Amino acid sequence: MALGSEPKALGTELKAPSVTRRAPDEEIFGRLASDLVAELPERLSTRVLENAERLGDELALVDGEVRWCYAELGREIRAAAEWLDTLGIRPGDRIMTVSENCRALVVLLLAASERDVWVAIVNSRLLAQEVDAIRDNCQPRRVFYTSAASPDAEAHGERHGADAYDHPSLGRLRLSPLAEVEPEPVAAGGGDQVAAMIYTSGTTGTPKGVMLTHRGILYIAALSGGMRHLCAGERVYGVLPMSHVFGLSSVCMGSLYNGACLYTVPRFDAAAMLAALEHERITVLQGVPAMFARTLEFLRREGRRLVAPELRYISAGGSPLDGDLKRRVEALFGLTLHNGYGLTEASPTISQTRIDDRFDSNTVGRILPLLEYRLEPLGEAGEDEPDHAGAGELWVRGPNVMKGYFRQPAATRASLTEEGWLNTGDIARFDEDGQLYIVGRSKELIIRSGFNIYPPDVEAVINEHPDVTLSAVVGRQVAGNEEVVAFIQCEPGATVSEVELRDFIAERLAPYKRPTQLVLMDALPATASGKILKGRLRELANREGTA
Repeated sequence: MALGSEPKALGTELKAPSVTRRAPDEEIFGRLASDLVAELPERLSTRVLENAERLGDELALVDGEVRWCYAELGREIRAAAEWLDTLGIRPGDRIMTVSENCRALVVLLLAASERDVWVAIVNSRLLAQEVDAIRDNCQPRRVFYTSAASPDAEAHGERHGADAYDHPSLGRLRLSPLAEVEPEPVAAGGGDQVAAMIYTSGTTGTPKGVMLTHRGILYIAALSGGMRHLCAGERVYGVLPMSHVFGLSSVCMGSLYNGACLYTVPRFDAAAMLAALEHERITVLQGVPAMFARTLEFLRREGRRLVAPELRYISAGGSPLDGDLKRRVEALFGLTLHNGYGLTEASPTISQTRIDDRFDSNTVGRILPLLEYRLEPLGEAGEDEPDHAGAGELWVRGPNVMKGYFRQPAATRASLTEEGWLNTGDIARFDEDGQLYIVGRSKELIIRSGFNIYPPDVEAVINEHPDVTLSAVVGRQVAGNEEVVAFIQCEPGATVSEVELRDFIAERLAPYKRPTQLVLMDALPATASGKILKGRLRELANREGTA
């Protein structure tokens, strides 16, 4: 029997057998999803190179002062593929990029696709030990460091003794020496051939390389991009890191697959983003909730107004979106803040709100067309909350599901069955209209005196306070129980006291949900894209003498 074929959530007994459902086919920007899936090519680069012929003069990529039309991008991809040949890189090899978003990263990804080479995309802002752990697991034929776009990449390359290289089109790079490694088998079909590896965080253990196939990434690019009505003439602000699967599949490949123009942005800066919205007339903006929160904070602090003359679509993903932030962002932009849900192992999107949806709730939309899904019931936990009735652990199956974790079969078996079912590890529920709601992470669920506490519920209440920018709630183990610890980032210059915050929370939360400890911080630890690092906060909470 495959591990996971009889999944149990949180070590509890199942209440009842789960029911498998399949998301229906639907029309996406004038095409049936089934037709879009049927015409997916076998490699990431195929459609982009077709666009180079079909949309030659249309703007494809903007990287600082460099602007390439599709014909130019196509030439760069083909030239880079030939360059990889001269560097001794073979089909089935893995290359690793230590980078932030830039044209070099896009071109290397698509050139590697042309040669059946895997790309392990690594954020150069990771710590030295994290980058080294990934390199040791990945065993790349060569490592490319995009020095021109990232001082951190240059530092890692110098630390590794990589040679400096001035590429005539891609800018300053560093290249590692050729390594003697064993190439992987090459598959003709895009559903079996790995295109990219995105690594999970290695700060608390061995990093896991999530093997994403060409078909999985293209399924997201075609369907998710189509749902955003991406096409030639659209201008997409690509600030989400391509080292994160949201930035890779949805933003980068979603744009280039559908003929839109991608702006590669190395890291989030509110002033720079606002300038691009105004002067570059950006039409599509995707980010994590914290990015939108910090934009609101910046505009308030600077006393500036938003100028975004052609912006038509905004969405948030990567972490939970609370209702208060959603309302404030929508009031500022005058647009619906769309939402979605996914994870690295699903390339990443599992559900998203459709372009015509208008919800006041925090739904993450309907399951993407043609995916199979089921909820595994949770065990009894001593509470009965109507808002979370019917919640269970979400499992999914479809073309976007990863091939597994690179050379880690035990970890793969722990989350992926032989039949292709992926355990998301998230607790979810559906309403009567098929809208999906994420209640929380099963591993982040706090069980206090027998009661389930879902951190997003507590965070949503804290974030309603006018002086709060962001919050993150974690559990802390104590003798025979768990406590709730809330880390809070307030607006600059705010003078709110802990007593005031406790009174505010007490009026809105049941006693068992109220945090035992409030930790006020100048800034919550976050990734380059603004996603809160809850693992780090959990370590702080459990460290004796925290705050």
